[in-house]
Amino acid sequence: MVAETPRDRQNLLGDCVHCGFCLPTCPTYVLWGEEMDSPRGRIHLMAQREEGAPLAPMVQHFDQCLGCMACVTACPSGVQYDRLIETTRAEVEDEHPRPLRERVLREAVFRLFPYRRRLRAVRGPLRLYQRSGLPALVRRSGVLERISPTLAAMERLAPPLGPAPRLPERVAARGGRRATVGMLTGCVQGEFFPGVNAATARVLALEGCDVVIPRDQGCCGALSLHSGRAEEAAAFARATIETFESVDVVVVNAAGCGSSMKEYADVLADDPAWARRAAAVAAKTRDFAEFVDELGPRAERHPVPATVAYHDACHLSHAQRIRSQPRRLLAGIPELTVREIADPDVCCGSAGTYNLFQPEAAAQLGDRKAGTVRATGAELLVAANPGCSLQIATALRRQGTDIAVAHTAQVLDASLRGLGRAALL
Repeated sequence: MVAETPRDRQNLLGDCVHCGFCLPTCPTYVLWGEEMDSPRGRIHLMAQREEGAPLAPMVQHFDQCLGCMACVTACPSGVQYDRLIETTRAEVEDEHPRPLRERVLREAVFRLFPYRRRLRAVRGPLRLYQRSGLPALVRRSGVLERISPTLAAMERLAPPLGPAPRLPERVAARGGRRATVGMLTGCVQGEFFPGVNAATARVLALEGCDVVIPRDQGCCGALSLHSGRAEEAAAFARATIETFESVDVVVVNAAGCGSSMKEYADVLADDPAWARRAAAVAAKTRDFAEFVDELGPRAERHPVPATVAYHDACHLSHAQRIRSQPRRLLAGIPELTVREIADPDVCCGSAGTYNLFQPEAAAQLGDRKAGTVRATGAELLVAANPGCSLQIATALRRQGTDIAVAHTAQVLDASLRGLGRAALL
């Protein structure tokens, strides 16, 4: 991460004129109406910190920020809140002594989710648990809530698990080859949503791409970067750069991962041995919808007679500024009706690890988002981030509604292969 001098930080903090344009899009301000839980309020706290105020009373407000970057999109003054909150979180992790229980839970999360083999080891027991009938009993008893709200959130959010077929290391282009791309499979995406990766590879191949899927790829560092674990994020970034620097384009189908990989130039800017390599990989990273839209359609689109609601993942719409591309891809599918969700700029409450460490606020935001999804009358929710899919699906179930959830790649895959609505619903 770029090291900021006190002067740099003062300049960044001074960009905020406290106009309030960020307030209606800030999830925590929308929930509570508290100034210190708004972007400008947190910037005020950061400025106080620069003047020597103690960190401890501020930590709660920094922890309660989702890092959704909606305020960056809304800000007319160009305030770089994304840089400010990332460096502030790194400062919190370095300097603030958290209670033992909190430290243990955080360490457990960060020792599990960024590691594919560990997630894979959890799949078997979790699948048995889901098929045993115990989940309903455990949730009714409230035992996990009493032990740890974080553990209870993990149990609720876990998706129904089926077989997880492994992808080959290379998928050949259909027809003439238009491009050779590397594909990031992700950690949670790879183990909990293998169908999204399979659909992504098929769509890219059907559109004329040779798809390289390195078997030894690991975590991109997104969860660590967005949680203030700067050194850990940098280590994951170096490994990912080594894995993908030989391909022309890296296609990513998880919004948070793509956002982080596009930040690699900043993450490793102060490392002379890696700065140029990091910038090169960042420059050739593309979100799935972004890349397929740039490539242009070649494979025939078959009808998918369904009504879908498209959800803007925060790290796609705000961090990567990708909004029109997935909508164009969906609009190009015959007989598919796309409905917009009200208040699309307000986060669903997933935000990486937020729904694990701030489960109460996350549940409120999830319920709010689920209500706006239900209001569309859609039979399918389309999202471009695994965390969003888990969060909104859980909230919908809590409200007694069972709407199918799919990734943009899966909808396009169903169209290109002529599978129709049955493959999605």
